[in-house]
Amino acid sequence: MTRVPASLVGAAALLALAACTDSATKVTAPSGLQPVFNNSPELNSPKYSHVMKLKDPGEIDAAQAQKDAQDEANDAKTGGAHKAPGTGINYHGGAILVTTNIAAVYWATSPIFAFGPAAGTSSTDNSGDHSLVGDFLRGLGGSPYFNINTTYYMGSTAPFTYVQNSVTYTQYWANNTNVPNPTLKTTITDAQMIAMLQSGFDNGKLVYDPNTLYAIFTQGTTNLGGGFGTQYCAYHANATVTINGVARNIFYAAMPYDYQYPGGCTSGYATDDGDKGAATEVNTLAHELEETTTDGLLDAWWDNRGMENADKCAWTWGTTQTSANGGKYNMIVGSPTAHKVLIQQNWKNVSGGGCALHL
Repeated sequence: MTRVPASLVGAAALLALAACTDSATKVTAPSGLQPVFNNSPELNSPKYSHVMKLKDPGEIDAAQAQKDAQDEANDAKTGGAHKAPGTGINYHGGAILVTTNIAAVYWATSPIFAFGPAAGTSSTDNSGDHSLVGDFLRGLGGSPYFNINTTYYMGSTAPFTYVQNSVTYTQYWANNTNVPNPTLKTTITDAQMIAMLQSGFDNGKLVYDPNTLYAIFTQGTTNLGGGFGTQYCAYHANATVTINGVARNIFYAAMPYDYQYPGGCTSGYATDDGDKGAATEVNTLAHELEETTTDGLLDAWWDNRGMENADKCAWTWGTTQTSANGGKYNMIVGSPTAHKVLIQQNWKNVSGGGCALHL
């Protein structure tokens, strides 16, 4: 879910590689998609305190969770408690990312995930990141899974502008300066995260791009935002940085080390991959990336409860398989190395809505 701090304004399918396109391009709607607008008043401040919640043990049963999600969609269509038309999620007139870029910021004194980039390095060539996270980001765009996001659009009249099935891993920075102690549950505020990113832009370690999500990864118990492991597992937000003397919007995601709290921030299942931390992290990373794509400025897509697309399917897995080592997975993703991973479903904004692993 989205979180905007008070201090800031605000697949079972095989996955393929992404193709990058111009974010200004008008895109044709997927077949069968009919935009639905909702004129109900925008929700008040509670919407802006949402985060990716901790796993509810009662929601581990994917079949039941899928049924709950479908019941919500049916209720919405029939004018039930949620009184939302169409697909169970509503457009509020704001911006989307038509094509999505992502930068990985590894804030640690050593690689956080196995085979990650060496501490102190940065690059606009993502081939230096050999971690599962790097492979996942290189394989996500163009996949049947990310294709679910192409059912989201912006615009009040035709032709509508739709999300494209495009995710590009554009850069990384393994920042080893002013690193928070990973064993002391050190709280890092949003202001500190923004200042750290600002330093990256200032010293040339990061390249600014308005369509990029800057995902901040940390080690151990580092408490990004103050509620890690007790209130949430991750969140995304937006803020302002200064680029060449000009104020610019930035999208960022707080991505603490979820495996530190396996009871609340992991699936609870064994993983196929040997790097349990990375195998867990890609689930919450997918969540924050798709919400940034469809509601990065917090003015586009959410339902009548304030839940964004990934929120509506968090901790639900759809059809899973068991690997030879006993790990659960529901899709294979990665470039150049493919990994069997367990990634939450996402809400499709078509055909009455519902959680899905692919489209």
